[in-house]
Amino acid sequence: MPKISQKGIVVPASPIRKLSPFADKAKREGKKVYHLNIGQPDIETPAGMLNAIKNIDFKVWAYTASEGTASYRTKLATYYNKLGYNITPDQILVTTGGSEAIIVSMISCLDPGDEVIIPEPFYANYNSFACQCGVVVKPILSYIENGFALPAISEFEKLITDKTKAIMICSPNNPTGYLYSEEELLALKALVLKHDLYLFCDEAYREFCYDGLKFTSPMHLDGLDENVIVLDTVSKRYSACGARLGCIITKNKEVYQAALKFAQARLSPGMVEQIAGEAAVDTPDEYFTAVNAEYTTRRNLVVEALNKMDGVFCPNPGGAFYVVAQLPIDNADKFCQWVLEHFEYQNQTVMMAPATGFYSTPRAGYNQVRMAYVLNTDDLSKAMECLEKALEAYPGRVFEEEAESLKQKA
Repeated sequence: MPKISQKGIVVPASPIRKLSPFADKAKREGKKVYHLNIGQPDIETPAGMLNAIKNIDFKVWAYTASEGTASYRTKLATYYNKLGYNITPDQILVTTGGSEAIIVSMISCLDPGDEVIIPEPFYANYNSFACQCGVVVKPILSYIENGFALPAISEFEKLITDKTKAIMICSPNNPTGYLYSEEELLALKALVLKHDLYLFCDEAYREFCYDGLKFTSPMHLDGLDENVIVLDTVSKRYSACGARLGCIITKNKEVYQAALKFAQARLSPGMVEQIAGEAAVDTPDEYFTAVNAEYTTRRNLVVEALNKMDGVFCPNPGGAFYVVAQLPIDNADKFCQWVLEHFEYQNQTVMMAPATGFYSTPRAGYNQVRMAYVLNTDDLSKAMECLEKALEAYPGRVFEEEAESLKQKA
C-alpha cells in the first residue's frame, strides 16, 4: 500500500475540532452541548453583506483577478486608511480566507528550513501552515501569570539564528485575548530592524478591543515598510466565517509580487465573497459599537465566573473573544474529552479546546483550556455552571499542592 507523505504524518490535528466525534456522540445521546471550543460567533452578519449577495445580477460566475477585484481592493484601501495604514489598492492582495493569506505569506518570504518565532500559546493552525510550507516554528513562551504579555526581547534574542527569517504575532491574540501595546510593538520593531526580519501580524480580531484599550498595528510604526506583512480576514470582523475571504497587506513590492505569483497559481478568490466584502466596508459604526458592548458583557461574565471557581485562574483579556483558563486538572486533553464522554449536568455539557494544542513546547498548557465566549449570556452562564460541576466531579482533579508539583515537572 502506498505511504502518505511525511508532512501528512507530522501535521497536527486541530485542538479546536479533534473532539468533535465526542461532541456528536453526546448530542446523539440527547445532551445539550455548549460549544466554547471554536470562534464561531453567533452575532448576525451585517445586513449589507447579505443583501449584496441577494441582489447579485451577473449572468456568468467568472474568475476574478488573482489579486482580487479592483473595486474590492479600492474599497478595502478606504477601510484601512481610516485606520491610518496609508496604503494603496495595489498593496492589497485578496485571499481565500485568512488561512490562505498566512500560507501565501509564509511561502513568499520563507524557504524550507527557515525559522519563524511565534509567542505561544498561538493559533494552532500556524503549526499546520508552517508544516505545509516546510517552515520551522520556534515557540517562545508567554505566561498566564502576567496575562500572556509579550515575552522579553532578550528571550527573542536567544532564539535568533542564521535561519531565523520572521516573527509572527496575533493581536488581539487568539487564543489568549492579549492585546499588544504600542510599547511592545516598538520593542519588536527594534528587534526586527536589528536582525532584518519579516514581521507577520495577524489582525483578525482588530475590531475587538475592550475597556478603552487602543489597538496598535505595526502599520502605524514608521520605518517598517519593507518588513511588515499584515494578515486579515472578514471572518471575525463581520461574523462571516463561512465567506472565506481574507487579504495580505504589504508595502514590500518584492513580497507582493512573489505572493501574486502564488495567487495566480490558485487562480482567483471568489467573486461572490468579494461582492459581499465590498458591501461590508459600508457597515455602520453602530454595528461595531453594539458588538463590542455585547462581547464585553460576555467576557466579564466568563472571567468572573471562572475566577470564582475553586482552583481556577483566568486573566482578563483585552481583546478578541477568547480566554485561556488554568484549571485544577491533571490533563487538559483528558478532561475535555471526559466532559463530553462521561459528564452531564441537567443533561448538558461543555465542549472546550485543550490549550496543549496551542503550544509547541512539550507539556506546556497541560492544565489549561481555551474557551470562546461566542454564545449568548444565558448559554454562557449555563456553560459556566456545567464547567464548575464538571470540575467538582472530575476524577483527575488536582488540588493546590499537587498542582504546584505538576507545574514544577512541566
